[in-house]
Amino acid sequence: MGLGWQAAPRRGLFGSRTREIDLDASAVLFADKQPVDVVFFRHLVSDDGSVKHTGDNLVGGAGSGGDDEAILVDLQRVPVHIDQIVFTVNSFTGQTFQEVQNAFCRIVDETNGQELARYTLDGGGQYTAQIMAKVHRAGSGWQMTALGNPANGRTFQDLMPSILPHL
Repeated sequence: MGLGWQAAPRRGLFGSRTREIDLDASAVLFADKQPVDVVFFRHLVSDDGSVKHTGDNLVGGAGSGGDDEAILVDLQRVPVHIDQIVFTVNSFTGQTFQEVQNAFCRIVDETNGQELARYTLDGGGQYTAQIMAKVHRAGSGWQMTALGNPANGRTFQDLMPSILPHL
């Protein structure tokens, strides 16, 4: 999962300026509809090591194609009891998606570079978060479901009521 953004310029008394915006990517790991682990800026690697966050970017900047934050998942290493992983994006600093530009989140298959899902976040209304996608076990493999549901919350914990209906 990749996430990129830039702060949108704001007109002020002394001309245009930008305000720092901190968007965060998270991955919540579920077993039988119960959260059992999470990967986010304060817990960069899942307990089993199969999911890794590349690090917290506090201000964005890439936004035009490059990822400012990323979460890498090695699906072959995910423990068998984990049956779903839900990816979220939230504005930790509380700005809505109207206040960012060139903001996107995407799911990429690292084996071939194919982008499986992409959402543009800027212009996204009064929301501060998005339930982006989930991967879930299907037979002997995994299947990805794009969700793109807007929500509100500064952290993945705030988003749990919005995540649970998608399990």
